[in-house]
Amino acid sequence: MKISQRLEKIASMVQSRYDHIWDCCCDHGLLGAKLLDNNSADTVHFVDVVPELMQQVSTKLERFYPSPIGGAKRWQVHCIDVAQLPLANKEQTQLVIIAGVGGELLVELVQAILARNPQHTLEFILCPVHHIFEVRKALATLQLGLIDEHLMEENQRFYEVLHVSTQSQLPIALVGEQMWDITRSIDLRYLQKTLDHYQRIQVGLLQKPNQDEDKNIEITQIINAYKALQPQNCNNTR
Repeated sequence: MKISQRLEKIASMVQSRYDHIWDCCCDHGLLGAKLLDNNSADTVHFVDVVPELMQQVSTKLERFYPSPIGGAKRWQVHCIDVAQLPLANKEQTQLVIIAGVGGELLVELVQAILARNPQHTLEFILCPVHHIFEVRKALATLQLGLIDEHLMEENQRFYEVLHVSTQSQLPIALVGEQMWDITRSIDLRYLQKTLDHYQRIQVGLLQKPNQDEDKNIEITQIINAYKALQPQNCNNTR
């Protein structure tokens, strides 16, 4: 099955084999099916809250990934709130993938999963559709560490894909670090678009009669952090 470049990138970031992978907000199940094809886990879990969608996913999985005679089923379908994820026991390796949702909701889901499973060692691959700076800030506050990160573009939209863990000791940079290669056109265009976004916010704040000074300081700090990534401020391109 043909899947989007974004889902292909997420699948390519699954470098290890897990006992369980949880494909959350799975929509039509294309990413989870790719992970089944790649044999990325003993069990791939398809999770979403829309009953009609999950019934369709279940029907397709029964057709294309039937259980072998005498063998264990390689997938499960869950029509539940992602915040209520029924994780396996803490000794098993587990990857939770959340993509295609807004940054605020994504953070709420990660917070809920961690709060319900404080003893688990967990990895997450996360791809919010916006508010990535706020997502990074929240993940750092939750004491998650970076494994990998990538910047990509699809259908004239930019996406940051973060692979993080409860065990990694590598800090999550608020504006990203590993993903940048300023010799690439995509990086330069994304950086300029991001700077334009925050500079518009800054102008709006300055035009308000009772401007929020703390917010203005925060936005200025964000702008300066992104400006530091511009080519003339970089000693290298990685």
